[in-house]
Amino acid sequence: QVQLVESGGGSVQAGGSLRLSCAASGLTASRVCMGWFRQAPGKEREGVASISDGRTVYADSVKGRFTISQDIAKNTVYLQMSSLKPEDTAMYYCAARPGWWVSATLAKDQYNYWGQGTQVTVSS
Repeated sequence: QVQLVESGGGSVQAGGSLRLSCAASGLTASRVCMGWFRQAPGKEREGVASISDGRTVYADSVKGRFTISQDIAKNTVYLQMSSLKPEDTAMYYCAARPGWWVSATLAKDQYNYWGQGTQVTVSS
């Protein structure tokens, strides 16, 4: 059974930083694409960052501010968020896309497994 557990969310002032973590278990595929998504109230879930085989993809809105990374030995993926803005406020979700030839992508319909989310609130 695949489980993705996010942590690290919280409240921070604009300009601050947070690091989200996603601990994965039960993934047996030889290659897994991992992604971070977010959903603000009344808005659609959107891709923030993705990593697969060392390659990364970022949404334009977070380029230069967010960094996705992973520790394969710990089965954990991270999202380092800096220079946070009030518009970054959302529930952040971790997602996994196992397979053989899987490239990094921000397309949410490409992901098979999702975590429960962790709230990030940025105040001005």
